Amino acid sequence: MSETTVNRALQNAPLPQMIESLGVAIANAQFAMDRNSIRIAEMMGNREDHGVRIGGEGAAKRSLLDLGFTPSFYQITDATIEAKVAFSMSQSSEFSIGTSVTVGGGAGFFFAAASVDASYSSKYSFEASGSSSIRARFAAVPPPAILSDYLQSMNKAPDVSES
Repeated sequence: MSETTVNRALQNAPLPQMIESLGVAIANAQFAMDRNSIRIAEMMGNREDHGVRIGGEGAAKRSLLDLGFTPSFYQITDATIEAKVAFSMSQSSEFSIGTSVTVGGGAGFFFAAASVDASYSSKYSFEASGSSSIRARFAAVPPPAILSDYLQSMNKAPDVSES
């Protein structure tokens, strides 16, 4: 295998597709995390199923949002693709010649024998190895400003369910 073939293999590596796939995966993961935080906010705002009664049986149930809890929001702040590829190639040739001669004789006769042994071998070896990894960093971020403002205004307004 020639150096040109190895270079061609490296040039044909699907790096653009890998980067595109990572970008799409990050966008989908971010959307799923945001959707989950919104679902948790809805649950935390539900007084009936997830409300907290503080002050005994006669006290009104308060939602977790009423009490100042907020859902956690996360953002993917960093993502890295690492791809490592290693190629090695070797070629070796061996050529050997061996000869042997046998001479003999006796009363009135003579003989000679010769043998030739030749061998040739050529060995090619090619190895390719690779590894890849994807890393992503998640960071907790504050809730969107509009949600925070809404929750603060909600806590300042009188609670109509207590009247």
